[in-house]
Amino acid sequence: MFSFAILGGILLNIGAYLTYKGKIYQAVIVYMFADICWIVMAFQKDDMVGTGFIVVGTILGFLAYLKMKDGGMSKSLNEDDA
Repeated sequence: MFSFAILGGILLNIGAYLTYKGKIYQAVIVYMFADICWIVMAFQKDDMVGTGFIVVGTILGFLAYLKMKDGGMSKSLNEDDA
C-alpha cells in the first residue's frame, strides 16, 4: 500500500538530492510537498499535536523560502564571503 508517509519519504530523498546538486529553491519546494504529505498523514492518524507542529514548521519553511527567493538573506555558504 502506498501511503502518505512513503510519498513524503520519497519526496524527502528527492529534495536532499536537489540540495546536493545545489538546486536549493527547487529542493525547498519539494520539501514543502513532503511536509504536506506528513500533515495529511498525521491528520489521518488523529494526531492533532503532530499536525500542528508540522503545519507551523511548514509555514516557517515557506517564509524562509520567500525570504531566500527575494534575496533577503545575507548569509553565504562560501567561507570567503563571511
